[in-house]
Amino acid sequence: MLTSKHNNETFLAIKGVVRQIKVIAILCIILLSITLTNIHLSSGSEGTIPTNNNSDSVKNTIISDNFDIPPFDDSPEGKLAEYGHRLITETYASIGPETDHKITGNRLSCSSCHLNGGTKPHAAPYIGLTGLFPIYVGRENKIVSLEERINGCFERSMNGKAIDVNSTIMRAMISYIKHISRGTPVGQRLEGQGFLTIKIPERSANLKNGALVYKNTCASCHGDKGQGLLGTNGNRDGGYIYPQLWGEDTYNDGAGMSRILTAAKFIKGNMPLGVTSDAPQLSDEQAYDVAAYINSHDRPKKANKELDYPDLQRKPKDSPYPPYADNISVEQHKYGPFNF
Repeated sequence: MLTSKHNNETFLAIKGVVRQIKVIAILCIILLSITLTNIHLSSGSEGTIPTNNNSDSVKNTIISDNFDIPPFDDSPEGKLAEYGHRLITETYASIGPETDHKITGNRLSCSSCHLNGGTKPHAAPYIGLTGLFPIYVGRENKIVSLEERINGCFERSMNGKAIDVNSTIMRAMISYIKHISRGTPVGQRLEGQGFLTIKIPERSANLKNGALVYKNTCASCHGDKGQGLLGTNGNRDGGYIYPQLWGEDTYNDGAGMSRILTAAKFIKGNMPLGVTSDAPQLSDEQAYDVAAYINSHDRPKKANKELDYPDLQRKPKDSPYPPYADNISVEQHKYGPFNF
């Protein structure tokens, strides 16, 4: 039988265990309270738990149609970014063929294709590019920097010349792209980057139908001969209100827009001016045909195009100029069908 001494020792041991359990329970309640408070404070007014504690890394993962360019602050970086914005939206007046710089060879603006200062989704927006480059580009068959990619646009879309990557002009453009890319994730493509995806018709482009689409949809802005609408005093003077689409004052035959599939994707998501990618006006087939019609006309010639795509296996099917890694005709590479 247990003695009273043994009973007392057992009682004291049990009492100690109970005391420890109470302390642990109180600590658990305190920790749970702190956790719930932090969740409430960080979740905002709707009370949802955020999926990522770093809000900067998840905002702007979808490029919005109503993106607002953040104000430029009164700092060296802010002033340089503001200059970059002018370079992109008023390229003709800043570095065009009639300026002292004479960097671009036509009177377009970068924003003729990169709409709304490079902020419109599915119009090759600049948002997020500082977190995406350097990337592999098949045309050069190497990893290229954002500066090199911009120079490619200068030489092709702007029919001009490359510039020093450390020049103030290049630094300004990069600063602007960085300015509008704040908070975007690194190494991740954003929804709305590039162009809209279309279903490619399994036929060659119909230039006659493309001419009809152009007459009914495009000519009112870009002119019946693709000449565009020149700016006036106080309204893009020296440039275009609506850019020239063929002729000598537009992108050359080595530009991305000279490929009908690229042009069709841009047109489907953005033309006529004012449409959005989620409410396009043209069908895939109309965009395909009108892109071919536009690119069937003469435009400036890019020198040394045969050096593009050192690995010809990576050359896009719709590249309109040889050489190719196949025996398909230049005509089919230019107008389709692209089921090869």
